Amino acid sequence: MDRIPFDVKLKAPFLVAAFLSFLFSVYLYFVEDNLEAGIFVGLWVPSIHSLGSLLLTNVKNSDGGA
Repeated sequence: MDRIPFDVKLKAPFLVAAFLSFLFSVYLYFVEDNLEAGIFVGLWVPSIHSLGSLLLTNVKNSDGGA
């Protein structure tokens, strides 16, 4: 049985949160007919992806230090 790779385990919470935010945004926009709230929640998706990229990227100093 294949195990889930470690990097996928790290990325999964951010991908799931962004997808749920997208679904909630579509629900608010089309089902609840709340356009402003749907757009606002839809803006969370790139923010969640940016947070994931920020937290999961290794940062190196420009002077060659660790």
